[in-house]
Amino acid sequence: MTETSLAPDDTPECDPHTEALIEGFCDALRVEHNASVHTLRAYRIDLLDYARWAAREHIDPLAATHKHLRRYLGELDRAQYSRTTINRRLSALRSFFRWLNVTNVIDSDPASVLSGPRKQKSLPHVIRAADMVRLLSVYGKRDVSGNLREQTPVDLRNQALLEFLYACGARVSEAAGLLTANVDFERGQVKVFGKGSKERIVPLHDMALSSMRTYLLIGRPHILKDRQSDFFFVSTRGNGMTTDGIRKLFKEALRAAGLDETLSPHDMRHTFATDLLDGGADLRSVQEMLGHSSLSTTQIYTHLSPGRLKQVHHRAHPRG
Repeated sequence: MTETSLAPDDTPECDPHTEALIEGFCDALRVEHNASVHTLRAYRIDLLDYARWAAREHIDPLAATHKHLRRYLGELDRAQYSRTTINRRLSALRSFFRWLNVTNVIDSDPASVLSGPRKQKSLPHVIRAADMVRLLSVYGKRDVSGNLREQTPVDLRNQALLEFLYACGARVSEAAGLLTANVDFERGQVKVFGKGSKERIVPLHDMALSSMRTYLLIGRPHILKDRQSDFFFVSTRGNGMTTDGIRKLFKEALRAAGLDETLSPHDMRHTFATDLLDGGADLRSVQEMLGHSSLSTTQIYTHLSPGRLKQVHHRAHPRG
């Protein structure tokens, strides 16, 4: 469902003091935890919606009890919000009340005892090998049938970007933030900065390096003209590409390839991980390349790798 405010249009706005505390909390997230713009925007929206709900219910949002907060979450559930949305709002409330408690604005933390609805586990989408070929042929020097085609500077950029996403499983934010100085063609690797600015080195295969080098030497100078940029992937205006711009590019590529347009750039990351495991990579190495802090996050890809499961079964089973 489309997310809207739980409160009706005539609900009074939250009081200035609460709103100022929400802004202070978001500033603390940005400065102390290096939270992304997307995270800050989501937390701010969620907390302001909670504050408006509290105003409607004549509850002091800063003096709410765990029963009040449970009632708020219950209303979200009755309004048919998704489990993911409810858990995200609970996460915002937990972080906010924890901050209020640590900064001595409140004496106790009512959100610490709350638990959200269990999320339905769903496996990530993986792009099939034949579909990946079609996708990577949209802007390539040869079409899906192998015929040569003329590439524009923007085509060279788009091709390099798609190859990069698939070659190293980068997140969209990591592709948008990639600096030219962090691409090492001699060593065949790239330095990316993940969540919380966590740095990692990921190798690149020859096809991706070739596409990226061609773009860097030919396509990028034409796009930039006389402008300067530290970013590797640049827009036609000479700025670093935004995450929204990359997602739009990806949707256009899907459409041109005749593929399912519900796929996302993050599915390239899922496919990267699954293909590595199918090829025999160990889970720890995949974890490091994806930048996962926990191995359990990476383990979900073992469920998407039937080829690997067959190999393990064949080696381990007595009658294999």
